[in-house]
Amino acid sequence: MEGFQYRFEPGTDPALPPLLLLHGTGGDEHDLIPLGREVAPGAALLSPRGRVLEHGMPRFFRRLAEGVFDEDDLRAQAAALAGFVAAAREQHGLAAPVALGFSNGANIAAALLLLHPGTLAGAALLRAMPPLRQPPEVALPGTPVLMLSGQADPIIPPQGSAALAATLEGAGAAVMHRSLPTGHGLTRTDLVLTREWLENGLK
Repeated sequence: MEGFQYRFEPGTDPALPPLLLLHGTGGDEHDLIPLGREVAPGAALLSPRGRVLEHGMPRFFRRLAEGVFDEDDLRAQAAALAGFVAAAREQHGLAAPVALGFSNGANIAAALLLLHPGTLAGAALLRAMPPLRQPPEVALPGTPVLMLSGQADPIIPPQGSAALAATLEGAGAAVMHRSLPTGHGLTRTDLVLTREWLENGLK
């Protein structure tokens, strides 16, 4: 489907939205499965591998330098990922998924929200930054978004995550943004907050 290698785990609780798991640089389709199981036990898990390689490490889109994205490739890869989600939903009988993305995966999830609204029912963006220098005008009325950023993140400055939160809020999304006393890596607090957000109906 759209050239993506992926892993799918059927859900055992049909009341839960499926999770679209989007790994960080160097991860693969197996990377976030344990995280998905922990934060949403019983949910269907759909986990694709990024199609771009950077020094042999999978990513979801190219970058020109740290924090500088190849936006043409980003748009092309976001369109391909949206196509993959549509095909996977049809094949596996899934509702619109909630994305759970880390780092590069969080950035492609943010791009899906901005470029292909309706693909996602919501998104948990862990260590995300603005994917586009000039985001398009888009309507995301009430779309739930959890953003968890690190106060000491050496890759994403606080103003970067704040700018993305403002863009999504401006589009009408229901954004919960928490800045945690940590760096770029995930912590136990990330898992606890993500699970609580999911258990509370994405609120």
